[in-house]
Amino acid sequence: MARAAAHRNYCYREVLPFAAMVSMECLNVGLNTLFKLAATHGMSRHVFLVYAYGVAALILLPSQFLSLRSRLLPSLNFSVLLKIFLLGAVGYASQIMGYTGINYGSPTLASAMSNLAPAFTFVLAIIFRMEKLALSSTSTRAKLVGTIVSISGAFVVTFYKGPSINAAPSSAPSLHQLLDSSQSNWIIGSLFLTVEYILVPVWYILVTHIMKEYPSEFTIVFFYTFSVSILAAVVGFFAEPDSSKWMIGPNIALVSMLCSGVFNCCINNSVHSWALHLRGPVYVAMFKPLSIAIAAAMGVIILGDTLYLGSIIGATIIVIGFYSVMWGKAKEESNHEFVIETTDLELFTDENHPLLQSCKIQDSHKS
Repeated sequence: MARAAAHRNYCYREVLPFAAMVSMECLNVGLNTLFKLAATHGMSRHVFLVYAYGVAALILLPSQFLSLRSRLLPSLNFSVLLKIFLLGAVGYASQIMGYTGINYGSPTLASAMSNLAPAFTFVLAIIFRMEKLALSSTSTRAKLVGTIVSISGAFVVTFYKGPSINAAPSSAPSLHQLLDSSQSNWIIGSLFLTVEYILVPVWYILVTHIMKEYPSEFTIVFFYTFSVSILAAVVGFFAEPDSSKWMIGPNIALVSMLCSGVFNCCINNSVHSWALHLRGPVYVAMFKPLSIAIAAAMGVIILGDTLYLGSIIGATIIVIGFYSVMWGKAKEESNHEFVIETTDLELFTDENHPLLQSCKIQDSHKS
């Protein structure tokens, strides 16, 4: 019975979060590729955010009648709502930076730059005392070195584009050649994406903090998506005055908005909130490197994207730094588990168990 309970707990804390985060990374790359394809057909990112987050808020609306009536949850006070609105502001800024970066660059570039998230998450986790910093510890030194290496790799991706690896045929221009940005646009896109992946760890830490105060993923994500939709509508009213941009027909833009609203804004945010509450921000950020190979394959197949040497070198450096951070994290957790096990053994002493003590006394008398 105890073994079955331990197995269920292992599946819930280890296997399920792992499978969920891998699935979400695959999903994110696909949605970014779909957004890039829709953006090339004239879709506005400001309009996109309003409709996508509006769809997510409508989907999540029915769940609030059940959540707010739950006796297991604390009251939803003004302080929690204000924090969720702040989360919405951070999320909106992150999204607009990310989609602008993809517009200038590509989904492959976005996936390469997303590997900055673990490094920035680690730095912010130290600042907010969610991670311990002990320079004498091997695990801490590994995480620090990995953070520096990851940021160095991001500079390589940003400022060194390099020659193309898979040159397109010269007879006919590929879709990527028609849409490809210049070197300056590549740098601009990288800078926008860097800002996004500075804001993403802030989002992670805010969600973790809010979930401790109000542990309901669907409620938090509903008010979050509603806040982002309102903020996007206000900004979009001034940033996108052309009314024709707001008229969405049955085309790739509509498909992109609906898919993003359902799978990204709704499901992805809910899964991330749950994983952040269960395992913490550093664990969630560790899955970002998976998106590199997925994005490269999708970019080449769907968008006719061109792989550049700078992206491959920079992404490789970032991944090395990332796994250095993760090795340090794993070593730290294993040491923590060893300390807990040792403490448990120390509790099982003669002083705490008189029967054992009496047995020892009897043995001494016999001798």
